Amino acid sequence: MNSFSLTVLIPTYRPGRELEELLRRLSRQKKIPDRVLILNTEEAYFPPRIIDQFRDRFPVLSVFHIEKSQFDHGGTRHLGMQFSDTDLVLCMTQDALPKDCYLTQRLTEVFRDPELGAAYGRQLAGKRSSMTERFTRQFNYPDRSRVKSADDLAELGIRTYFCSDVCAVWRRDAYFALGGFERHVIFNEDMILAGKMIQNGWKIAYCADAEVWHSHNYSGMQQLRRNFDLGVSQADHPEIFRDLPSEGAGLKLVTGTARWLVRQGHPEKIFSLIVMSGCKYAGYFLGRRYRSLPGALVRGLTASPSWWEQNRQG
Repeated sequence: MNSFSLTVLIPTYRPGRELEELLRRLSRQKKIPDRVLILNTEEAYFPPRIIDQFRDRFPVLSVFHIEKSQFDHGGTRHLGMQFSDTDLVLCMTQDALPKDCYLTQRLTEVFRDPELGAAYGRQLAGKRSSMTERFTRQFNYPDRSRVKSADDLAELGIRTYFCSDVCAVWRRDAYFALGGFERHVIFNEDMILAGKMIQNGWKIAYCADAEVWHSHNYSGMQQLRRNFDLGVSQADHPEIFRDLPSEGAGLKLVTGTARWLVRQGHPEKIFSLIVMSGCKYAGYFLGRRYRSLPGALVRGLTASPSWWEQNRQG
């Protein structure tokens, strides 16, 4: 067992059974977190039974409540980082469920490498996931681990910076040395920080044996809005994304999915793949150019209307 101390940081919004199951699985890990910190939006919707049920299972279990207007993808997590005092901080979402009892152990033991700034786990598609979602998870989270550095930019391009706060551990001292997550960021706080780490000589580990169940079956409009926000985040941070366009990785995903559907005997699903991919690209294309769009259109395209109200942009 490694000796790194660990905080698990979980932002929540109207949590229920899924958070209870996440906490139950965390309490059964071979490496029990030293602290579990929940940053909850809207106190009125947080069931007290969750804390009552798990208070005795962790050395420290804390809940902090914030107003919905205060939530920010980067700022809220940064607040949690400030509350933590451990060597490592594992950021998770309330709907990510560890597959087994080795998640925290495997995600933290890789930090024996002193050049490692962050590590993220493998996301598996659930049983109810669509075929395209299953392939997307396999494409983004393959079954082989890898450590990424600036040396991989020529081969991997923008995927060098890929890291997901659905399940990602950050070395706390490296985190603060680089200023932490961007505050007032619409989306993509994890990849922006990972990019900064790579640019400053740190490495990022992908741990394929640290697995969580996590997937979504988004509609075309949901994908458009999600990718619009992705495009906005990239447009706002040219220091990270200017020379690393996402289109190439997106095209590889689409063509790979199409070939996989044919091999699985479902060529009829290629049409829906094309439609969904068109929604993704349209959202991304418009998001990268949001400054040229009318404010009303921006608010119609985003998945985060409250973010625009808080930041008064668009």
